Amino acid sequence: MNTQFEHLLARAEHLIDRIEAVLPQALTAPDWNASMAYRYRKRSSGHGVLEPVRHVGAMRLSDLKEIEPQKEKIRRNTEHFVGGQPANNVLLTGARGTGKSSLIKACLNEYAARGLRLIEVDKADLTDLPDIVDVVSERSEKYIVYCDDLSFEDGEPGYKALKSILDGSVAATTANVLIYATSNRRHLLPEYMQENLSYTHTADGEVHPGEVVEEKISLSERFGLWVSFYPFTQDEYLTIVAQWLSSFGVPAPAIEAARADALIWALERGSRSGRVAYQFARDYAGGHSQNP
Repeated sequence: MNTQFEHLLARAEHLIDRIEAVLPQALTAPDWNASMAYRYRKRSSGHGVLEPVRHVGAMRLSDLKEIEPQKEKIRRNTEHFVGGQPANNVLLTGARGTGKSSLIKACLNEYAARGLRLIEVDKADLTDLPDIVDVVSERSEKYIVYCDDLSFEDGEPGYKALKSILDGSVAATTANVLIYATSNRRHLLPEYMQENLSYTHTADGEVHPGEVVEEKISLSERFGLWVSFYPFTQDEYLTIVAQWLSSFGVPAPAIEAARADALIWALERGSRSGRVAYQFARDYAGGHSQNP
């Protein structure tokens, strides 16, 4: 009889373990000493975890060229944040490859010694933002929740979750959390020509957007600071190429000689972005490392 009871008890415990494995679990704090940057990831079981980033890029603010106005806005806001002063959530928008993501990573390196930390969250996981905020709310460090290449299609759940956490939820974000997001869309949602028909005009000529347009604008307006990026001119592109080649140890004469090749590279790619400049510099430096 005892043997049967023990067998039933063991099966019951095994069943309970399996049930607990699929039930929602509270997000637990990671080892905060493991890194200055973390990624929020969902396991196959649906449980979220904060994974430390073992190799953080060494980008510095001084490495970024031809975006001085944008750099100063981000630096100033982040300086206020780590100093315990009021600061804004930030939306960085504009042309691809112009340094939006690099600027955020450079800020992390610049201010990590003063307690700045970063948590990268995919847009699909934005519904879990309240859990992430709860985990870090009692920490002394300052946390940037970083969302890269953010855009939404109509009806995506992350849209309303982000909208609430930015401004509008009863449970506000804590003073040690800001959201920095990058996007190629200023209003983060697709815009259609027919929506312009919903605009109304008063007798004095004042324009009022319709409800659909208002809803699409409402999310981006919740970011206190907008930072816009623009395509680079040829001279700006070549300046960035020279900066990257110099960082790879290419001597000045070779950098000057690389200008024509850099322009051809950009023409073939159809873009004069900072990303294209970096890719060219890697290719050129690799091929000329032995014979500069």
